[in-house]
Amino acid sequence: MALYAELDSENFVLRVVVIDDAHCTTEEDGIAWCLSFFGGGIWKQTWLDGSQRVNYADVGGKYDPERNAFLSKQPYPSWTLSEDLKWWNPPTPIPTDAYYNWEETTRTWVLDTSQTLNT
Repeated sequence: MALYAELDSENFVLRVVVIDDAHCTTEEDGIAWCLSFFGGGIWKQTWLDGSQRVNYADVGGKYDPERNAFLSKQPYPSWTLSEDLKWWNPPTPIPTDAYYNWEETTRTWVLDTSQTLNT
């Protein structure tokens, strides 16, 4: 089985479909099959383990053609992508002494009093 992501015109992932290997011995074959079966679209192969194109294509994420990589959805506007393209990093590291939630308007970590650490 092979996985193919459908992209919109801005390279955002709309959906991921599973295609039988009989229809896609190569990525090009799989794309041709998707175009025929779904009646068009923009398609890229993705791998569940992220072994190619850095990450698995998740709905709402984006394909970066310059890096030939799928990027997960950016959680907050202030967060930046890691050098290896695998993680979004907050402007300040999360404290580890308790549970915190990110507050984008103040760009700070706020203590989550509904959670407790088991230490």
